[in-house]
Amino acid sequence: MAYIDLRSDTVTMPTEEMRQAMAQAEVGDDVYVDDPTVNRLEQTAAQVLGKEAALFLSSGTQSNQVAVMSMVLTACKRGDEIIVSDSCHIYEHEVGAVAVLAGANMRTLHFEGGIPDAAMIEKAIRGVDIHFPETALICMENALSNGRVVPLSVMEQVYQVGQRHKVPVHLDGARVFNAATALGVDVKQITQYCDSVSCCLSKGLCAPVGTVLAGSREFIAKARKNRKMLGGGMRQAGVIAAPALIALTEMTGRLQEDHDNAKYMAERLAQIDGVHCDPSQVEINMVFFTIDRPQALRDGLQAAMREKGIKISPEDQGHFRFVTNHDVTRQDIDKAMEALAQCLQA
Repeated sequence: MAYIDLRSDTVTMPTEEMRQAMAQAEVGDDVYVDDPTVNRLEQTAAQVLGKEAALFLSSGTQSNQVAVMSMVLTACKRGDEIIVSDSCHIYEHEVGAVAVLAGANMRTLHFEGGIPDAAMIEKAIRGVDIHFPETALICMENALSNGRVVPLSVMEQVYQVGQRHKVPVHLDGARVFNAATALGVDVKQITQYCDSVSCCLSKGLCAPVGTVLAGSREFIAKARKNRKMLGGGMRQAGVIAAPALIALTEMTGRLQEDHDNAKYMAERLAQIDGVHCDPSQVEINMVFFTIDRPQALRDGLQAAMREKGIKISPEDQGHFRFVTNHDVTRQDIDKAMEALAQCLQA
């Protein structure tokens, strides 16, 4: 059965152009910085993201951890503190790697709706005190896992806090191009407000694997060594850099289609009896909604939808999340909405 997959944009398949590029990629040994396709990807990423240099890594988690290590273990020291949101990926979904790999503490702050509060961050920066760890880094996201986008003005305020206190800012920009699309700006207008940025190429951009980390030349030199420390040095990596390059240069321009499809899906959801969804809250390619049905039905919805050829995630803290991507068409959305309505009538 060919499934319609609404679980995430991580499920996208590489395009035919990407598959051809993989087969024809010019390769070398990337540990020796000899892979021309990887080099071209890193140069392009630096230009696109407005930074001096960039590095190709296997995943967003690896990229974030290499970034933290490169900040904390060089500019600061083990035991220092990084400021994060209590709902961010680095804190929630990276297996506590900050403590294991960088030896850093995470100071979590709760932000309303996940949107950073610069005043709270500034207040959380440690003063000079023999009892306290020192603040080494501020980590931000911009297209959040709750579907919201951080306004440019907020990013600027947080970055200014970092500048005032000489604390660098790292942006986990997993969906930074979704954020740029939603805000209607060039991605450089976002990345100007961070010292380093991690950008995933394997979510809505369809690359089969890979993330780029960008920052200053000095930072990327440290990051390259830390990547090697984590076993991330790759040899003939041009075969995966080739589709990543297409993702970066060609797929970013089509993300508005995913956002429009998400709006359309939200409008369809709002018409289904028992579903509560507000289309005005859709900012990127994620749609959140609640279902007014018995718990037993909600618990069984994932299996029921799968039987109808639709893959969805289970309910999480009272909400369901559907995600659009390159591989989900309007016709797929219509079929999924019909299936959901049937399941809720059961």
